[in-house]
Amino acid sequence: MLRAVSALVYAGVSKHYGSFRALSGVSLEVRSGEVFGLLGPNGAGKTTLIRIGLDILRPDSGTVTLFGKALDRHALDRVSYLPEERGLYKKTKVIDALAYFGRLKGMSKRDAHDRGMAWLERVGLNEMATKSVDALSKGMSQKVQIVAALFSEPDLCILDEPFSGLDPVAVEQVKDLIRERRDAGLATILSTHMMNQVEAVCDRVGLIHAGELVVYGEIGEVRRAHSSPDIYVRLHGALPEVAGVIASRPEGGGHRLTLAEGVEASEVLAALVRADAKVEHFEERLASMEQIFLRHARGEAA
Repeated sequence: MLRAVSALVYAGVSKHYGSFRALSGVSLEVRSGEVFGLLGPNGAGKTTLIRIGLDILRPDSGTVTLFGKALDRHALDRVSYLPEERGLYKKTKVIDALAYFGRLKGMSKRDAHDRGMAWLERVGLNEMATKSVDALSKGMSQKVQIVAALFSEPDLCILDEPFSGLDPVAVEQVKDLIRERRDAGLATILSTHMMNQVEAVCDRVGLIHAGELVVYGEIGEVRRAHSSPDIYVRLHGALPEVAGVIASRPEGGGHRLTLAEGVEASEVLAALVRADAKVEHFEERLASMEQIFLRHARGEAA
């Protein structure tokens, strides 16, 4: 299988503000056609990393490549950014605000207007097109700003806390838009504290803590690597003794089993079947991204 093309690569990036270390030797890759979760507590260095990737800040050391080349204006024109600190011109009509952003991305006036209208209809805000921005609710304003980041169909889109202020229906709508980008082979960086949404839409993640990359990889691999070797099993009948299980405790009508180091869940399942146990439910109990996030934020991770 061909490896996905790199959209953005950081190699050994460090940044200091005086004596404060914002980033220390961060190396990570964002691939085309993936949703990459950039995670970390407030002050961890995420925004600094994003700004370095956009050439707003320069690193003290390390390199950044965008679409396989050094940062330049042509490559940056293929990127859009929704920052956490946001704002639209309040007295501007919604469609005029979108058309302005489209023009910045090289669209003609007509194309920017037409695309803006089509996207407003997609998110259910076409009736607000000629209203001024200050007539929008917080959630509506957030959706307009998300549209502004997406409607030029950039090869890389960086979304910082895009779900802020959105109701559950709008959250699902935005997640669908992000998935559509992945299906189209476009790269998206999602920075959010909503770990349930990270698990729902991200392919890989990088977690920054105190300026260092402390977690990095595919979501499933990360969860397995940061989980205790536990499984949950529910049986019809008694639990037989199984080699490799070092502890068992009742849980939710079944049993939570802790496995010895090196024992695979599949081995336990096979042993249960050989013992003629009637297995109704069997699953690995993996740590959630929220649990992993909290361990590192609290300094509990090894």
